Amino acid sequence: MTRHFLNLSDAGADALKAILGDAVARKAARQGLPKGRPDADAPLAGHVLAMVFEKNSTRTRVSFDVAMRQLGGSAVILEAGSTQLGRGETIADTARVLSRMADAIMLRTDDHAKVEELAHYATVPVINGLTDLSHPCQIVADLQTVIERGKPLAGLEWAWLGDGNNVLNSIVEAAGLAGFNLRIGVPEGYDSDPGFIARAQAAGSTIRVTRDAAEAVAGADVVVTDTWVSMGQAHAEEKLAAMEPFQVNGALMAKAASDAVFLHCLPAHRGEEVTDEVIDGAQSAVWDEAENRIHAQKAILRWAFGQI
Repeated sequence: MTRHFLNLSDAGADALKAILGDAVARKAARQGLPKGRPDADAPLAGHVLAMVFEKNSTRTRVSFDVAMRQLGGSAVILEAGSTQLGRGETIADTARVLSRMADAIMLRTDDHAKVEELAHYATVPVINGLTDLSHPCQIVADLQTVIERGKPLAGLEWAWLGDGNNVLNSIVEAAGLAGFNLRIGVPEGYDSDPGFIARAQAAGSTIRVTRDAAEAVAGADVVVTDTWVSMGQAHAEEKLAAMEPFQVNGALMAKAASDAVFLHCLPAHRGEEVTDEVIDGAQSAVWDEAENRIHAQKAILRWAFGQI
């Protein structure tokens, strides 16, 4: 059966743990090596990843490309607007063609139904590089970063501040799979997908929504935020005004645990969702988090190819 990675639940709790272990181990094994040198075992030698972008990207684009190089394979980058997708070719036909030409497909798009349709018709693994519903690859890197900071995932208290977006949905999903708890500080009207919350709660995680930023952060081990206005959304002044009380600044961060880790998937709108003193501060792990996209992608790819 073809392994697709559209959400974290496609892998499941045991596989997620194995993916994280592989990401940590492979990163450690590469210390001091040039970034373009393949891993010693080159486990994906000869394999090609087709990457299709309908949304702008820095970290996803570079990390998947470098990940394939380090695994011994290669990547082909396709901008949707310059392919036949941009002229009306169906997702189904694109899936059939790319399955004949590449060993796996990564899609970064808006509507989650597109990546689901791609996976339905593809005969090779399909990976969700981001949709409006979820961002599972980012969260694997986030979990890896927290582990590297010496914090076992099970039982941790996480806090989210800001918009109930795709990144939050995947964090909620991760909470259910990895066994941590989450307090979600969001303004009224900007809640995350209730289905993700219900499934995480059913798995035994405590997921609580609050309209009070201080309550969300109090004693938290991990504090996470993201941009308030996502790609493709209008820069709505009303939304920005609603989000202002949830800005992660020094005063709010001080309410978390003294050794709390701050995460942001980037790019950051400094002075909006986070201040310079936090993102550049000692508790910030955002640059490790960004680098870890490479190592997380490598482990996800190996899982998709049945190597984990």
